[in-house]
Amino acid sequence: MRIEKDFLGEIEIPDNLYYGVQTTRALHNFAITGHTLNEDFIVALAIVKVAAARANMRTGRMPAKVGKALVAAGEEIIAGKWHDQFVVDCIQGGAGTSMNMNTNEVMANRALEIMGEQKGNYALVSPNNHVNMAQSTNDVIPTAIRICTIRKAKKLIDAMNGLAHAFVAKGDEFSGVLKMGRTHLQDAVPITMGQEFYAYAEAVKRSMRRIQAIVKNLHIVNMGATAVGTGLNAEPEYIQFVAQELSDLTGEAIISANNLVDATQNTDELAEISGTLKVAALALSKIANDLRLMASGPRCGLNELALPAMQPGSSIMPGKVNPVIPETVNQVAFQVIGNDLAISLAVEAGQFELNVMEPVMAYNLFNSMTILTNVVNTLNHKCIQGVKANVERCNELVGASVGVMTALLPHIGYEQSSLIAKEALSTGRPVKEIILSKGLLSAEKLEVILSPSEMTKPGIAGKQFLAAAEVCK
Repeated sequence: MRIEKDFLGEIEIPDNLYYGVQTTRALHNFAITGHTLNEDFIVALAIVKVAAARANMRTGRMPAKVGKALVAAGEEIIAGKWHDQFVVDCIQGGAGTSMNMNTNEVMANRALEIMGEQKGNYALVSPNNHVNMAQSTNDVIPTAIRICTIRKAKKLIDAMNGLAHAFVAKGDEFSGVLKMGRTHLQDAVPITMGQEFYAYAEAVKRSMRRIQAIVKNLHIVNMGATAVGTGLNAEPEYIQFVAQELSDLTGEAIISANNLVDATQNTDELAEISGTLKVAALALSKIANDLRLMASGPRCGLNELALPAMQPGSSIMPGKVNPVIPETVNQVAFQVIGNDLAISLAVEAGQFELNVMEPVMAYNLFNSMTILTNVVNTLNHKCIQGVKANVERCNELVGASVGVMTALLPHIGYEQSSLIAKEALSTGRPVKEIILSKGLLSAEKLEVILSPSEMTKPGIAGKQFLAAAEVCK
């Protein structure tokens, strides 16, 4: 055991632990979610600390021996070591002070080990004087949140890009599958299943573009703002150097905010990225709804497509298979929407020079990004890539529908088309049969008018009708 102390008193700490007194107090105070810090966030915190140590060495303020040991300790954390020492709860008071001090203590004690010294020898390497040099929780935590979000956004964009490609591939595969389009959940006019899947791809791509655009704003950080944005205890050169070091460590163009007071007070960029994630979740949930409906049945539903069978669907009904992957997409969307509301309330709740609610913003933002990434990959690999079109069923529904009457409007008029539609609905006779029996159009003309290309592509109808008319003269 070792004894560590702060201005509140002394605490005995097992010597195998790298965290210290302030982290231990946070463990006692904040048993809230049962969740410790996100792995990407731990890495982001270490990146911030390494950048600060390098910048402080460049100004000459940080002793080189201590600075190099801190950089080495931070690089180990970035590489994935010592993450089990980050033990504080994700939701905590203090604007993230416990997260910051957990990082400071782990890095200080690991640096001491690297230097051949005993843990807790804070006279040589101090969590506050050295690891936290020229910093405050109030610039460390906002910067780490942004770096973590940038890293997570890359994973999400990669996942969404893969899903968009899968939708395009299915669009190609289903380009010749004619099916009924629907509005108001009622029969409308025919469409190809390929067109529907191409549309899904566009919705995913649009969500990707929104996220990419918003993430650019997160490259502006408030490092060097220290407590309230005035830069107290941070040299001007340090503020310039730390942004350069962050850029070098992340491979991103990280820049210092023009107004550090604003960047410390306000967290609207986090509401912006959260809202964008919510919009992406809404688009995915709508697609999941379509998939569930098209796959409904199989005997007593639409049954226009078959989703991959992932698991038995019932503990009581033999042979039942449920659309579990689209259902999961829906539920993730609900969670992301709820997370966005929590973030919105937290962003609004700031006062004066700091928003102390950043821990709950980070918790929900990282949760949204993680589960969205996971569900997008799941939807792609466990559902979309294995989707099959039920061509016979699609043809059956098209043949039985009166929605094809819309294609006949230019040829026999709205009034006549309405009468035929009414007769088809009341008698159950196919539209084609009624038209031919009344001698309104020839079989040749009808074949052209009701062809898939005629009904699903603009600008083709007139040309094909004129060509058919010439053939039939």
